Amino acid sequence: MSDATTTPYRTSLRTAADWGLVAIALPALAALALPLGRLADGGAGGAVGWFGGTMAPLFLIGVVLAVVAGASAPKRVWGAWAELAGVALAWLLPLHLLNEGVDLSAGWGLWLFLLAATLLLWRVMAVLAGVPGWTRAVIVPGLFGLGLLVGWEVLVRGFQVPAILLPPPSRIAAALAVNAPVLWDDFRQTVLTSVLRGYVMGCGAGFLVAILADRVPFLARGLLPLGNLASAIPVVGIAPIMVMWFGFDWQSKAAVIVVMTFFPMLINTLAGLGNSERIQLDLMRSYAAGHARTLVKLRLPNALPFLFNGLKINSTLALIGAIVAEFFGTPVVGMGFRISTEVARMNLDIVWATIAVAALTGSGLYGGLALVERLTTSWHPSMRQR
Repeated sequence: MSDATTTPYRTSLRTAADWGLVAIALPALAALALPLGRLADGGAGGAVGWFGGTMAPLFLIGVVLAVVAGASAPKRVWGAWAELAGVALAWLLPLHLLNEGVDLSAGWGLWLFLLAATLLLWRVMAVLAGVPGWTRAVIVPGLFGLGLLVGWEVLVRGFQVPAILLPPPSRIAAALAVNAPVLWDDFRQTVLTSVLRGYVMGCGAGFLVAILADRVPFLARGLLPLGNLASAIPVVGIAPIMVMWFGFDWQSKAAVIVVMTFFPMLINTLAGLGNSERIQLDLMRSYAAGHARTLVKLRLPNALPFLFNGLKINSTLALIGAIVAEFFGTPVVGMGFRISTEVARMNLDIVWATIAVAALTGSGLYGGLALVERLTTSWHPSMRQR
C-alpha cells in the first residue's frame, strides 16, 4: 500500500482506539462518585471513599499515568505494555483495601473501577495477541490465566464467599505448601504409576490396531461403530467393574485408562492414515513402493497431526479416568482417594489443592505434547497456517 492509502487506515485505527479509551473511562469516572467499601469492624467511619485516608489516590494516579503513557506511546505495542501496568495497579487496589480491613461487598465504586480495568485489559490483550512469537504463544495465555486468578481472589474475598463453597487461590496455594508431601505421594500413585502406564498401553494398542485395521478393511468397519459405542459409556460405569476384575492397585486404573484412550487413538490414527491424497499415493506406486514403504514414507508422516491430536485428547482423558477410578477402590493414596476422603471430612482446602495439582498436571501433559507436535511437524501445511 502507498502512504496515501495507509494513512487513512492508520487514522481510523487510532480513532477507534481513542473511542475505546473513552468507553473505558466512563465507568472509571462514575466510580469516583461511589464509595470503595465500608470499615469491616463497623466503626464510626462508615463508608470509605476514594480520598478517605487510604492509599487509593496513589493507585488512581498510577493508573491514570499508565493509561496516558499508553495512549501517547509511538507504537501501539509499547502503549499496551504501559496500559498493562495500569491494569495491574487497578487490581492491586482491592487487595490493599482488604489488607486494610475494608469490607468491599458494598464498594460499588471499586467494582466499577475494576470493570473499567477489565475492559482495559481486554484492549491490551487484543493488541498483544497480534504480536507473533512468544508474546502471542506464551505471554498472552499466561496473562489471561493470571487475570482469572486475581479476579477469583478479589471477588471471593471482596464478597466474603464462605471458604467451604469457594476458597480464594491464596488459600489453595497455602494448602498446597502445607500438604506438599501428601500431594506428592498422591501424584506419584495416580500419575506416575497409573496414568503413564495406562496411557502408553491404551495409545499404543489403539495405534497398532489402527495399522492393522488399515490393512484389513473389515476390521475398520467393525471397530469404528464400537468406538462410538465405547465413547458413550460413562467412566463411573466401567470403573467399579475394572476394580472387581483387576483389584485395588494400579492395574484396575490402567485398565480404565486403556478403555478410555484406545478408541480415540484408533479413530484419529485411521483418519490420519486416510489423509494422504490420491496423487501422492500414485506417485509412490510409480516408484514401485509397496504398502510398508508407502506407510512409513508417506502415510504415517501425513498422519502425524492426527496422531498428536489423539495423544493430546487422551492425555486429559487418562487423568480423568484414573482419578474417577480411584473413587471406587485404591490403596490409601492417590488423587481420587484424597478428594473423596477429604470431602467427607469437609477439608475443602486439600480437595481444591488436589484439583489444582490435577489441573496443572493435565495442562502440562497437553502443553508438552503440543510443543513436541510443533517441533516434529513444523513442515506440515497444517502447522504453517498457525
